[in-house]
Amino acid sequence: MAFFQVAMVGELVADQMKRIEVNGQRLLLVFANDKYYVVDEMCSHEDYSLYLGCIQNGKIKCSLHGSYFDLENGQALVDPADEPIKTYPVKIENQQIWVDVE
Repeated sequence: MAFFQVAMVGELVADQMKRIEVNGQRLLLVFANDKYYVVDEMCSHEDYSLYLGCIQNGKIKCSLHGSYFDLENGQALVDPADEPIKTYPVKIENQQIWVDVE
């Protein structure tokens, strides 16, 4: 595993996200349900940024066509998306947020 430090605990409030780039990958750091998640930035249905959507009840919504994805496992929950988005392992150490992108 190759973890990269991407933020500090407390930078995000509930249901907020932040764009991050790790090893050339465009990702989103999300704080929801008192937990940090990292997912691919782009929707699996269309090449559209999920950053333009919103976070609701542990899900991220694509504002283009209304698809929702589970932040835990990336599964597409609402059509038209039927492919998951990738999720990445996150760990917290010394108030730093780390993500493994490999």
